[in-house]
Amino acid sequence: MKRTILVVDDDQKIRTLLKTYLEKNQYDVRLAHDGGSFLSEFERFSDQLSLCVLDVMLPDTDGFALCQQVRRRSEVPVIMLTASADETDRVVGLELGADDYIGKPFSPRELLARIKAIHRRAGLERSSVPRYYRFSGFVLDALERVLIDPQGVSSDLTGMDYQLLKLFLDHPGEVLDRNRLAEATRGRDLGPLDRALDVQVSRLRQRLHDDGKQPTLIKTVRGTGYVLSTTVEVGS
Repeated sequence: MKRTILVVDDDQKIRTLLKTYLEKNQYDVRLAHDGGSFLSEFERFSDQLSLCVLDVMLPDTDGFALCQQVRRRSEVPVIMLTASADETDRVVGLELGADDYIGKPFSPRELLARIKAIHRRAGLERSSVPRYYRFSGFVLDALERVLIDPQGVSSDLTGMDYQLLKLFLDHPGEVLDRNRLAEATRGRDLGPLDRALDVQVSRLRQRLHDDGKQPTLIKTVRGTGYVLSTTVEVGS
């Protein structure tokens, strides 16, 4: 199923932040800076969209008017962004057909949670989980839990190796602290002398032909954790 989001906001920093954050979470993102560019993008991609994010205050129109136009043409879910503390904005938006609203300032994590909730209700989240992860010549088949190296040699992954690699692939370029990695793979935090995670990372590096002394894929962030330093492409 498609997970393409169209965001309109006249603040370039917000647009860039949301695009970066949502794309890291495996969403395709289209951007618009005002009502005119939003309607142009909506006309081009309306059949591909799974959700629209509309800022209420725009230089040439407002999010309410855009929501009305969207509703005349589509049932795609809509989330409104408003800087007003007045409850009226929320009521008007919902009456016009918006599915949810978020007050500014907001965190990208909060918006992501709202998007996921709407997609779950629409049945999009589970079916849109990617199967293949491609990175640095490797391919991970997340359904079969098989890793294929650049020479085409495949190997089955054990539970912990798979969980650890999948977590890195879902968060490329993001520093993951040691306790988060341990919780995801072992279900508990690390003790002060617990080296089990380091052993696990070392084993995964071996699978990825990543030099333990000078790794280029899974790099150590001293005092914090690890980061996957490569581009990841996902697909079904």
